[in-house]
Amino acid sequence: MAKNITPRSKDYPQWYLDVIKAGDLAEHSPVRGCMIIKPQGFAVWERIQQDLDRRFKETGHVNAYFPLFIPKSFLVKEAAHVEGFAMECAVVTHSGLEPDGKGGLRPKSPLEEELIVRPTSETIIGHSFANWVQSWRDLPLLINQWANIVRWEMRTRLFLRTMEFLWQEGHTAHETAEEADQETRRMLDVYADFAEDVLAIPVIKGEKSESERFAGANHTFTIEAMMQDGKALQSGTSHNLGQNFSKAFNIQFQTRDQGLEHVYTTSWGVSTRLIGGLIMTHSDDEGLILPPKVAPIVAAIVPIYRKDAEREKVLAYARELLVALCGEERVAKAENLGGKEILSVVLADGRKVVMDLRDTLRPAEKFFHWEQRGVCLRIEVGPRDVEGDKAMVVTRHDRAKVLTEKLAIDADWLQAKLASQQGILLQRARDYRTARTHRVDSFDELKSKIEEGGFFLMHWDGSRESEEALKECKASIRCIPEADSLETADGPVSTREPGKDPISGKDSAGRVVVARAY
Repeated sequence: MAKNITPRSKDYPQWYLDVIKAGDLAEHSPVRGCMIIKPQGFAVWERIQQDLDRRFKETGHVNAYFPLFIPKSFLVKEAAHVEGFAMECAVVTHSGLEPDGKGGLRPKSPLEEELIVRPTSETIIGHSFANWVQSWRDLPLLINQWANIVRWEMRTRLFLRTMEFLWQEGHTAHETAEEADQETRRMLDVYADFAEDVLAIPVIKGEKSESERFAGANHTFTIEAMMQDGKALQSGTSHNLGQNFSKAFNIQFQTRDQGLEHVYTTSWGVSTRLIGGLIMTHSDDEGLILPPKVAPIVAAIVPIYRKDAEREKVLAYARELLVALCGEERVAKAENLGGKEILSVVLADGRKVVMDLRDTLRPAEKFFHWEQRGVCLRIEVGPRDVEGDKAMVVTRHDRAKVLTEKLAIDADWLQAKLASQQGILLQRARDYRTARTHRVDSFDELKSKIEEGGFFLMHWDGSRESEEALKECKASIRCIPEADSLETADGPVSTREPGKDPISGKDSAGRVVVARAY
């Protein structure tokens, strides 16, 4: 166990922060509740961004950018929206500063209209859509933007909940309600596939209850993931906004039969919260574990020698391994850039293989360094390995060591090892979720088990009263699952079988996912 990382079993929240610090991912900003995303953390976000951006474009969406500042009058046009976001808004009231006569500064010129620092962009984008859409021929309009968001949160935690965070937000306009519904569900599927295929995080797709919907939406769909403490993390949402925003901003179009109709809109988004989800799904008491598809560095070669006489042979051998993994041309390019302490070779897909040439650290310190940063493979090379044409390969997900023939180590071997590790991490997370998912048929049973964490499949009558009662045990309805059944520790459980709500005793059409959540 790493000395600078608190064990998960002892203090899970502190363990989480320790992993972030040890992995050099982010740190707190001088501004309360904000974070500085360091190069290691931002490299993970870039991997997430690149893959999602490709998926969005493959489904016909194009990128745009909208202003950070939103006129206050825009926010009040949609009643549910302003009610939902009013307490989280940061407001700009003045421009400029001037001396206050006491050695300080004060705001200078009041604005004619106060500005909201965007908590989300439905209103400003709705205003633009009203100018862009004239006819049914302009539809569908499929827009995405990568941006930052400000929400004045009182309780913050790095990546999971900060006052400013990075995200993408998709916004679309459609001719019919059916098309908007299809878009909402299609983008939820994109998120779910991405979470499982790339992040190796298994998720449950479903619809939010009415009280949990996005402010101004007719329907909100979600993907819910289980963290290692048994809590749920809402990892992405997709909203069917109906005509609520199009009526508020008068987004009308001429129909095919020459009539006039309001468009149907959707919005959907994920954020840097996904990095928090990665940490809490996969990492261990030694530090960060990253699925290979989002790991910025997939392999680190660590040459080991004690004497100057060993140094030349070991480094030459290590370079041969680096060439076998990356190709001579890429290695030579990296060497020309002058990486004297850490030689970093960029692969065709943007990920890196590095060779640790630092003489200021002992081998164990180098191992520790790469392990805490979630590097998928560590390849150790010493004098004995040179003599035997071998290398010691250490896999990060299980810390297993395998003495491997040099001839076996090449680009295809690397890709196979990474693919195997990706699959193992996903299956491990699935097995964990299954083991901690349970069917419950009484409220007392839920209250007795919720402290242990996990997902609980419980009947619900659809009432706000039963939903509110869950607050007694600090739980909430995470979603009404899309799947007809879900795997639990005791086998598959139907989510569509009628029953009785254990809180109200009233009829229930099926089971919902109940959990404590971040």
